[in-house]
Amino acid sequence: MSFAIDRLVFTPDDVDLSRSPLAGRIDAETYVLGAFNPGMTRLANGNLLMMVRVAEALRDPVRDGHIHAIRWNDGEYVIDAWPLDRVDTTDPRTFTVRGGGWKVLGLTSLSWLLPVEMSPDGLSVIAAHYDRAIAPRTSYQCYGVEDARISRVGTRWLMTACSVSPERHATVLYTSDDALDWRLEGIVLDHQNKDMLVFEGLIDGKYWAQTRPLGDLYFAYPPDSEWRAGPSINLATSPDALHWKPYDRPGIRPHAATPATARMGGGAPPILTPDGWLCLWHGVEPSGAVGIYRTYWSLLDRDDPSITLATGHAPLLEPAPALTAPLAHRMYLEDVVFTTGIADSGDHYVVASGEADLACRITHVPKAALAG
Repeated sequence: MSFAIDRLVFTPDDVDLSRSPLAGRIDAETYVLGAFNPGMTRLANGNLLMMVRVAEALRDPVRDGHIHAIRWNDGEYVIDAWPLDRVDTTDPRTFTVRGGGWKVLGLTSLSWLLPVEMSPDGLSVIAAHYDRAIAPRTSYQCYGVEDARISRVGTRWLMTACSVSPERHATVLYTSDDALDWRLEGIVLDHQNKDMLVFEGLIDGKYWAQTRPLGDLYFAYPPDSEWRAGPSINLATSPDALHWKPYDRPGIRPHAATPATARMGGGAPPILTPDGWLCLWHGVEPSGAVGIYRTYWSLLDRDDPSITLATGHAPLLEPAPALTAPLAHRMYLEDVVFTTGIADSGDHYVVASGEADLACRITHVPKAALAG
């Protein structure tokens, strides 16, 4: 679909690295690889807040026969060196360490979160709150904090994010009373899961969340099944948003009939509408090293979100090369739109996405486009 208002609103050029949490703390030049995948919520003053993932990378990572990477270590930032003959650098975002017997990755950047206050329509930057940036602060975050998702439940804001380290690849929870000052509550999902989204409201007194656990093994559906085995969107419930139990019934699963959603995961936190829970999620079509990421939507039953009432089988958002054309000199990835936030704005929704793992994209989606 195409929409009248659909543009990039925050790019790597908008990040002031002199105010980065890493500034003056490592002896190497860095640059912004990407400013993308913004969690989003509406503040009490009516403005929108984007929690932008800033991927900060070394300007010259390869030198002296090694590839170098940034790591947080006990309150400091250090640079590790890996011999080039031990790594594979096919994916520009990561490098694979050979010889481990299983897949072991290093990162070409370290990510931290920058709160960026936007106008109520999401189109103009009001302020970037560097004094409230969220950076690694514990060993399970030593390779960065990634891909925030923000939900308001009652009077409290809940933010999930992915923490990356050799210890684990886990989901952590932050809480806030104003969506500006955040408290780290710790790990809530202790397994590889990049897409935990808390529903914006309770169901029968419980918190609900979409999750997307990953693994190297999936069991096949019957040959005539309408579903395809692989990563899917699951559900979990909690009495307090800290302790989560997987829901017995499956959530949204990939359809066998289309390769466009062969891999899938959550996008924006589900919001309650008069017709049920609206959720935006991503489907990935296998292509090249990364795949083609698109955004789809589903409407879930308000009392049992394992029941899908309606789904848009055509993509709601697709990668938009025209938007990133002015940033062609910075491009390192194509064919990716990754939706991470949604806010109600009357007759339309303000939808926040990461475009090409590079910049923040805002789209105004008329509510009529999401009718079941």
